[in-house]
Amino acid sequence: MTQATRIILAKRPQGAVTGDCFRTEKANLPALAEGQILVETLYLSLDPYMRPRMTELNSYVPPFELDKPLTGGGISRIVESRNPKFAVGDTVIGAVDWATHTVHDGKGMRKIDPNAAPLPAHLGILGMPGYTAYHGMIRMGQPKPGETVFVSAATGAVGQVAGQLAKLKGAHVVGCAGDDAKCAYAVEELGYDACFNHRKETDYGAVLDRLCPDGINVDFENVGGEIFHAVFARMATFGRIVMCGAISEYQDEKPKPGPDKMFSIIQKSLRIEGFIVSNHAATMDEFVREVGALLRDGRLKSRDSIVDGLEQAPGAFMGLLEGRNFGKLIVKVS
Repeated sequence: MTQATRIILAKRPQGAVTGDCFRTEKANLPALAEGQILVETLYLSLDPYMRPRMTELNSYVPPFELDKPLTGGGISRIVESRNPKFAVGDTVIGAVDWATHTVHDGKGMRKIDPNAAPLPAHLGILGMPGYTAYHGMIRMGQPKPGETVFVSAATGAVGQVAGQLAKLKGAHVVGCAGDDAKCAYAVEELGYDACFNHRKETDYGAVLDRLCPDGINVDFENVGGEIFHAVFARMATFGRIVMCGAISEYQDEKPKPGPDKMFSIIQKSLRIEGFIVSNHAATMDEFVREVGALLRDGRLKSRDSIVDGLEQAPGAFMGLLEGRNFGKLIVKVS
């Protein structure tokens, strides 16, 4: 019998997530039924979309259940199998519990080559965040040479890839991030033309007027709130707004109002489109080929924040919601 350490949703947050929303427990896992596998978690991905799942609001994914383990994307090793598609020792990626071990039915799990790239890359630039950036920027934003592209959360798991992809298309790329070191990394390492610290330069309209004097052609929106309102007011004619996330609003108890002068959508012929990347999983191979080649050639870079130990997951997740991470946030479990 395998004993797992796992992190449970102890209560639903009211506003900001607090430590007492989580509980750590040990549990004896049941013997495998036919078709099941037992996996040992190696790395666990922490992502902003998990915050809405802690509530009972209807969303594109079901809410976490109270007194049950939270779940998320993970890289695991199979330690026992009663599923003919998987063998002991296989390295797999897919949704797992916030736990050292998970009993799984194998659905949604896929094998990965542990020698193809460092394992954390499969949760970052070669995984869901990277594909989110690729689909949103390349397929939806469609940046053109000479256009101005704005990326909020410029050095986050998604933003760091989105900005580089726009730059490779010949765009003038401007971003924002939460501290000076992140902004320096965006410009010096990722190739952004400019990046401002939104905690220091809080007159967002003024700084955007300075950095984007001809308006914004593509907004890759990760933050929402007042930053998005300022960007919206400066969209150029035929601009495209790619709604990827709104992390600044995830812990609000009441929804914020939208930006002023929504009629400008008509006046400027704007296109505003949201997306859920899991709806486009069938075309992920194209992304893996293209971005994998760029990564191998050194034309794309990524940065991960890796914390050591499952017990660090709650604190790291709360830090993610406050912008304390730098790049893709991953927990090394085993």
